[in-house]
Amino acid sequence: QVQLVESGGGMVQPGGSLRLACTASGFPSDPSDSYTIGWLRQAPGKEREGVSCINGTDGDTYYADSVKGRFTISRDNAKNTVYLQMNSLKPEDTAVYYCAADRDVTARGMCVIPYGDYYGQGTQVTVSS
Repeated sequence: QVQLVESGGGMVQPGGSLRLACTASGFPSDPSDSYTIGWLRQAPGKEREGVSCINGTDGDTYYADSVKGRFTISRDNAKNTVYLQMNSLKPEDTAVYYCAADRDVTARGMCVIPYGDYYGQGTQVTVSS
């Protein structure tokens, strides 16, 4: 059974930083490092949007325009964990952030659609003064 467990959410003031982590386990057959992993977010009353995604095979990354230069995605395959370092946070970054995983989609595909075969339970990020 696939499990994606997110951690690291919370409340921070504008301009602050948070680091989210997504630890994956239970992928069928293929090793977990062959899966594309991404962060999708959903704010109240808004559609879910792709924030940042990373390929499993070559580590290629994709960022939404709204987070370029502020967020950095990385993965540690030895720990089956993907991180999202979020700097210079803005109130509009407030949302529930979901970790997603999919074997058959690129990082760009996962973030642009946005879609993944598997999802975590989500972690709340609130940016407010």
